[in-house]
Amino acid sequence: MKKFFQEIKADIKFKSAGPGQKLTESAGEKAPKEKPSQPPVRQPRQGPTNEAQMAAAAALARLEQKQPRARGPTSQDSIRNQVRKELRAEATVSGNPEAPGSNTAPEPKEEGSAHLAVPGVYFTCPLTGAILRKDQRDARIREAILMHFSTDPVAASIMKIHTFNKDRDRVKLGVDTIAKYLDNIHLHPEEEKYRKIKVQNKVFQERIHCLEGTHEFFEAIGFQKVLLPIPDQDGPEEFYVLSEAALAQPQSLERHKEQLLSAEPVRATLARQRRVFRPSPLASQFDLPADFFNLTAEEIKREQRLRSEAVERLSVLRTKAMREREEQREMRKYTYTLLRVRLPDGCLLQGTFYARERVAVLYGFVREALQNDWLPFELLASGGQKLSEDENLAFNECGLVPSALLTFSWDAAVLEDIRAAGTQPDMSILKPELLSAIEKL
Repeated sequence: MKKFFQEIKADIKFKSAGPGQKLTESAGEKAPKEKPSQPPVRQPRQGPTNEAQMAAAAALARLEQKQPRARGPTSQDSIRNQVRKELRAEATVSGNPEAPGSNTAPEPKEEGSAHLAVPGVYFTCPLTGAILRKDQRDARIREAILMHFSTDPVAASIMKIHTFNKDRDRVKLGVDTIAKYLDNIHLHPEEEKYRKIKVQNKVFQERIHCLEGTHEFFEAIGFQKVLLPIPDQDGPEEFYVLSEAALAQPQSLERHKEQLLSAEPVRATLARQRRVFRPSPLASQFDLPADFFNLTAEEIKREQRLRSEAVERLSVLRTKAMREREEQREMRKYTYTLLRVRLPDGCLLQGTFYARERVAVLYGFVREALQNDWLPFELLASGGQKLSEDENLAFNECGLVPSALLTFSWDAAVLEDIRAAGTQPDMSILKPELLSAIEKL
C-alpha cells in the first residue's frame, strides 16, 4: 500500500517537472545563456494537474475500501514478542529486577556494608563447634574428621565413609557388603574362610575399594593386610585377615557393624545467628549479603531455563492455581531466608533459616527465646495471615523467602483464662540474657 502511494506521488512529480533533458548534455547546455547583469528568473513550480489529482483520490478511495482492518498478533512469535515487551515494562515500573523475562539478578550488598541485616551465612562444625563461613565447610569438616583418627579411629573411618563419598547409593551398597562380611564372621566364627577377604576380589574392588575410608575401617576394627599363597598360582595375593584379638571380641565387631549401618554424613549445621533489636521503623527493610543470592554455574543455567519457560507459559491462558504453583516454584530457588519477629513490646527477634525448613522450626526458635515459653502464641505473616505451628509447610511455600517480617501475639483465649483465674501473667517477653545483648537496627 505504501509503495503504491509512493509511485503515485513520483508520477505526479515527474509530470509536473517540465521538459526532460539528455544525459549527454553538458552543464553549460542545461540552461539558456542569460546576461550577466540580470539574475536568472525562476519559473513557478506547477502543481499536479486536476486530472492527476482526481485519479489519485479515486485510487485512494478504492484502496481504503479494500484495505482489511488491522488485527492483533496471531502467530506464536508475535505473541511471545508482545509478552516480552509487557514483562520488561512491568519490571521497569515496579523496580523488580527479578520479574519473569528479566535478564538481571538482584545485586547483593557488599559484605563490608555496615547496614547489612546479617554479615553472611555461617555454619557450626558439629565436631569442633567452630563457626564456619559457607566456603569453609567442607575443608574444615574434613580436617576435623582426619584429626579424630588419633582418638577414635573406628568412628573417624565411619565418618569418612559416609561424609567423603557423595554418591549415597554407592555408599549404601558398600556399607551393606561390609556388614555382610562381618555377619558371616559373627555367625561362623570357627570357619577360617570368612575371616579372610581377598582384596582383588571383584565384589570387593567394585563395592568397597572405591570408597574413601573403607580401608581405614577394616584396619581399625582389627583386620590386617597380609600376602597369602594361592593354590595353583605362582605369586601370593593380598588379603584382609581378622586378627585373633578381634575375633575374641565378637560383641565389638557387632557394635562396629551397627555403627557403620546407622551413621550419617557429617554436615555443618546452619548457625541461626540469633539477634535482638530495639523497636525500629526499619524493621521491614532487609539488606542481605551476597550469600543469600550467590548462584553456581548450574543454578544460573537453571534460572535462564526457568525464565525462558516462564515466557512460553505466559503466552497461554493459565488458571489461578497454575499461577500459584509457579510462584511457589520461583520461591524454591532461594537456599536461605532471614526472618524477623516483631514482639508485643516492639523488639525484633531475628534468625537465619533454610528456605525449605518447616514453620514449626520458627516456632521452636521463638519459644527458646521467651521467658514464659509455656504460654501458647501465634505468628502472623504480612496481611494478618496466621502461620500454624502444626502445618507441615516450608518457608518457601509460605512466601517467606528470602526475608520476611512476622508479628508475634499471645494466644488471646489462654490469656483470658489466666485473668479469669484471678492471676496476672508475667508479660516479660524475652529472656534477660537476650535483652542484655540488644542492638540498634
